[in-house]
Amino acid sequence: MALKDSISIMVVDDMATSRSLIIMALEEMGIKKIDFRKDGHEALQSLVANPVHLVISDYNMPGMDGLGLLKGLRENRVTARIGFVLVSGRMTPEIMNAGKALGMNNYIQKPFSTPQLKACLQAVVGPL
Repeated sequence: MALKDSISIMVVDDMATSRSLIIMALEEMGIKKIDFRKDGHEALQSLVANPVHLVISDYNMPGMDGLGLLKGLRENRVTARIGFVLVSGRMTPEIMNAGKALGMNNYIQKPFSTPQLKACLQAVVGPL
């Protein structure tokens, strides 16, 4: 069985359009187990109850941003090893350094293509 058939991914983004674009790209890659949440707090609660293999999270969200979500995941024994990809339209050195310090596995800057997202994910999980 190919990894794309078994991997479970959660997309976290407060903007419906951005969320939809990521989900469509994942579906284009053949990934079937996709869940989503609209904010970091909701995502963290869900992931503690039902962990996934990989989280793709927007950086800029109200309440709990992507780095806050990453910090929450890394501090919980149940979610500490979940792969994490940060998405941002403006990836600054400060965001990058903070993400790396928290254990971010990879990042991608908006706008991106499906092949770019696939390469980003494969750098974390291996061939899809």
